[in-house]
Amino acid sequence: MRRTVFDEDHEAFRATVRDFLAREVVPVFPEWEKAGAAPRDFYRLLGKLGVLGLQVPEEYGGGGQRGFKFNAVVNEELARAKLGLGTVRVHTDIVLPYLLRYADAEQRRRWLPGVADGELMTAIAMTEPGTGSDLAGITTTAVRDGDHYVLNGAKTFITGAVNADLVLVVARTSAPPPDDRRAGLSILVVEAATPGFSVGRNLAKLGLKAQDTAELAFDGVRVPAANLLGEEGRGFEYLGHNLAQERLSIAVNAQAAAAAALELTLGYVAERNVFGKPLSGFQNTKFVLAECATDVEAGQALVDRALEEHDAGGLSAADAAKVKLFCTELQSRVVDKCLQLHGGYGYVLDYPIARMYADARVTRIYGGTSEVMKSIIAKSIGL
Repeated sequence: MRRTVFDEDHEAFRATVRDFLAREVVPVFPEWEKAGAAPRDFYRLLGKLGVLGLQVPEEYGGGGQRGFKFNAVVNEELARAKLGLGTVRVHTDIVLPYLLRYADAEQRRRWLPGVADGELMTAIAMTEPGTGSDLAGITTTAVRDGDHYVLNGAKTFITGAVNADLVLVVARTSAPPPDDRRAGLSILVVEAATPGFSVGRNLAKLGLKAQDTAELAFDGVRVPAANLLGEEGRGFEYLGHNLAQERLSIAVNAQAAAAAALELTLGYVAERNVFGKPLSGFQNTKFVLAECATDVEAGQALVDRALEEHDAGGLSAADAAKVKLFCTELQSRVVDKCLQLHGGYGYVLDYPIARMYADARVTRIYGGTSEVMKSIIAKSIGL
């Protein structure tokens, strides 16, 4: 069905991004997967292309865009090219909104130009070894000492941590009252070169091999009070404001990945001969891919509606949960069916569908698990 969510400017930008990825990334991506991370120069190139600073005000070297649709174009093209580079999405879709909303004038001058041009890559550190989805259970502490905070604790599963220059760390700055575990959390911006801050090993993951994911440790890290983002004690409230966009970003990528898997498999079954005729000629193949095509179309309609709602300022937490739940489950379902049609070759990592299968599994976990999404939706309908 015809999409109406993007205009001519979005499509011109899409063509630029698609050409850049095909020329600069696709040929060398297997090397990045082996290395466990993309090189720093890649992010500088993205900065020059304007990808990293889409929403950064023009006075700081950015594009000054107010909406999310250009970000969605980037997410779709990364998925179309079968590139697992969630570090880009974390930088632009998740971290930047916090800086734009809560950074004061001095912080904006310090950080936004580098964020836009790729000289300052970012990450956000919420998850801890013992907390998972329970952010109210964060135990990393930041104790005020004069004009600094002394930070102690550990974080894990931090996307982009290996290349990050700035890490937004959620820490407990005061003990919560018994009736409100969410109180007393703050967000501190930690600079990578700060003594006592260390990046642990790049975690070996099932998929997303080029997306660096690491553990972080804070041992008496002295963070200037000038690096407090927003007000002390309001961290949990701040985290809630961007959850809709974070989950929409994941959904956009998941739906686009499902569409890419379908396109890839349509080509494969047309070329693969079985029992003397193309695999595409068998009724089972036709029925399976018809199901996939219908799923992808439904996911696209939901994503596009959510994009319109988000840019209009009306995408609720519950609706964002719906689109993430539907599209990530859709991605896993479609990719699984497409791998099955590849037969034994689908299980070999030389074939893109195998890597797409491994990459798809985590989308039902990060950004809030499917179970968390269902809880949010259930609450919204009075259950």
